[in-house]
Amino acid sequence: MDDAVTSPLPDRILGTSLKMYFGHRQTLDWLAEVTALTRDHPALTSGAAGLFLLPQFPSIPACLETAGPVLIGAQNVAAHDSGPWTGEVSAAVLAELGCRFAEIGHAERRRHFSETEGLIREKTATALRHGLIPVLCVGEVDAVPAEEAAAEVMVQIRSALPTATADLPRPLTVVIAYEPVWAIGAAEPAGPDHIAAVCTVVRSRTRAQFPGLDFRLIYGGSARPGLLARLGAAVDGLFLGRFAHDPAAVPAILDELPDVIKLSP
Repeated sequence: MDDAVTSPLPDRILGTSLKMYFGHRQTLDWLAEVTALTRDHPALTSGAAGLFLLPQFPSIPACLETAGPVLIGAQNVAAHDSGPWTGEVSAAVLAELGCRFAEIGHAERRRHFSETEGLIREKTATALRHGLIPVLCVGEVDAVPAEEAAAEVMVQIRSALPTATADLPRPLTVVIAYEPVWAIGAAEPAGPDHIAAVCTVVRSRTRAQFPGLDFRLIYGGSARPGLLARLGAAVDGLFLGRFAHDPAAVPAILDELPDVIKLSP
């Protein structure tokens, strides 16, 4: 694997899942434009920030061939390494291709595909075992006060992360994508005060309960340009959906990072 695949994650990271919105050619055109717009951005060239893209499975190999700053991952991964699992895609194959990330536990998969906490835990362990960084999606279902939301999120994190980690590769790195379910696809993201309050508690508790975990805490759920600057050091980045369909949104969010970095502890 090349250095981009094995190097540590930057402190700040922006990710995008294209879900099933883009066709193959549209995905490659989007990636090419984002690459051209961000390749020389100071936030990336300095190593302060990183970008990742989660396209549909068939587009992954072609995306990996695109030289540039955007790391590639998958929107899903099988819970098993190999075997008679028709239609599934294994973490071993994704890692062999050069993927860096695997999205796990998105609310749409929990709801529409009946993914259980047990299955999410198996997928997380399998991804980690093969050196992939899980993008673990967590979030409260209903709009509730921040402390209650944080408690619900911590239940999901504790359930998803394997308790036995001695045989897993180091560093043990996870991207925790906080996505309040009620904010996914909404006209507006959750309020900055709510996001900051939840993420402050989640960061503190995750550090205390998983001291060996190298994690990044990012916000998704109708995330858009302008939000990162309002969140400051409460999060390590954003997980973007439809508001990143315009490639110009990506460098616009990177432009917010200098002020955010100054606020970091």
